[in-house]
Amino acid sequence: MNHAVKPALLDRASTYLLALAVVVFAVGQYLAFKAPPDAQQGYLVRILYVHVGAAWVAYLAFFVAMLFAVLYLWKQHPAYDRLSSASAEIGLVFMLLTLFGGMMWARPTWGIFWTWEPRLTTSAILTAFYVGYFLLRHAIEDPEFRAKAAAAAAILGVVNIPINYMSVYWWRSIHQTATVDLINRKTHMDPEMLVAMLVNLLAINLFFVAFVRLKGRLAALEAAREERYEQ
Repeated sequence: MNHAVKPALLDRASTYLLALAVVVFAVGQYLAFKAPPDAQQGYLVRILYVHVGAAWVAYLAFFVAMLFAVLYLWKQHPAYDRLSSASAEIGLVFMLLTLFGGMMWARPTWGIFWTWEPRLTTSAILTAFYVGYFLLRHAIEDPEFRAKAAAAAAILGVVNIPINYMSVYWWRSIHQTATVDLINRKTHMDPEMLVAMLVNLLAINLFFVAFVRLKGRLAALEAAREERYEQ
């Protein structure tokens, strides 16, 4: 049984993606440890090399979930619902990693793990929304109604993302401004530090693509198995 499922789940493309992600991440970590310390944060800045990438991929994953949700409502194909759910699930995992990394950075920087300042508050709200998204999926038994309700929630959820990102611009707080300021197109990072961050960001993006592919294929296998049992 396992020998029949494994090749269908971990195909060649997924294997190559995961292998490439691991290699790029290893290079990113080497560059991160080789980069100079930050003038104010010292070597604590190394947390940001993964923290920023995790936050970015969480945003990306929620937008991808919205895209597949729109495609599901348009085409009514179950595969789009499965991919939307897979992307949202991975986005939630990366959002939790973002919160954890932020707390590890905040303790030595601010003296506390958590404070209800705007960026952290909106991050908590965003995380809670997607926890609710999966509670909604588990609460509805009818597959078609569940997919439509989840699609609506996935579309609604992205409204929180620009609020979360712009919180450091809109409200004065103890949270530092964006590490890479996309609004003003600038960064105060040393070039070596910026390269290390971008390489780690690429690796985390590759992990995201591989995980969505694997999760989508796993969901398709489970759906096919359930369909066989019903027959």
